[in-house]
Amino acid sequence: MRERYPPIEPNQSGHLVVSEKHTLYWEECGNPNGNPVIFLHGGPGSGTSPSHRCFFDPEAYRIILLDQRGCGKSTPHAEIEENTTWNLVADIEKLRELLGIEKWVVFGGSWGSTLSLAYAETHPERVKGLILRGIFLCRDQELRWFYQHGAHHLFPDRWEQFLAPIPEKERGNLIEAYYKRLTSPDAKVRREAAKAWSGWEGSALGLKFDFNAFQSFTEDTTADAIARLECHYFMNKCFFKTDNWLIENVEKIRHIPSVIIHGRYDIICPFENAWDLHKAWPEAKLEIIPDAGHAAGEPGITDALVRASDAFRTL
Repeated sequence: MRERYPPIEPNQSGHLVVSEKHTLYWEECGNPNGNPVIFLHGGPGSGTSPSHRCFFDPEAYRIILLDQRGCGKSTPHAEIEENTTWNLVADIEKLRELLGIEKWVVFGGSWGSTLSLAYAETHPERVKGLILRGIFLCRDQELRWFYQHGAHHLFPDRWEQFLAPIPEKERGNLIEAYYKRLTSPDAKVRREAAKAWSGWEGSALGLKFDFNAFQSFTEDTTADAIARLECHYFMNKCFFKTDNWLIENVEKIRHIPSVIIHGRYDIICPFENAWDLHKAWPEAKLEIIPDAGHAAGEPGITDALVRASDAFRTL
């Protein structure tokens, strides 16, 4: 089993102004003359962490990390205004131009896979390769599964905690009910809703419950960004024109070397998502991890991600 590379520190970092409202944090580490790769984090709202640098061989890669709008060290924190999928796609291009990169490998998991696909289908000429984990396509069926009816059968105890902030009369549309609370002017209402929303996701990350991951998801600052941004994006169907937009536009990226990595027992983003994408895009290699859920840190998924990034070192 491959593990991540040892911890490394950035060679440089900076803040990219992308609008009058938003400024984004970015950092670069590894080999300044190496194969460029950009890591696109999940959520929306989770931000980057030092461990994300370590999926890549630092001798071979010029490793770029970006905190998306409202996330991590980007400002303003948890801001949903001027925050859409297409804003983020444009931000990635601005960063590429700032760093003088012609083409790069794009690496993303969960929401990061969604954004990676949206970026690649918009700018296929800028993408050398795609490494995608825990596929999320933001289709109605996926949102219903995790936030309305489906996943609760597997975690009824944790589901009750998710339902707790919402009166029974509003439970017919839980995303809408949460959006109302996550955008409330009352800080206490927002905080209660954010912890319940983010805690539900944090409790279902892996094949086995990870208490440390759950704790990190329910920390006030993290929960605020994850809950507000996810709910904002899901209320707006991730700003796609159609329910199946990413698969409908896969023809634009069919030629790009790509790997799809997905845990067989992923509860947050069911394996069906990866299977549907692979059927539409058989040219992409599909690797099913038989003993994993959704989290990138599960041993089988980490192993597959590091092997994939090693294979793309010389693209």
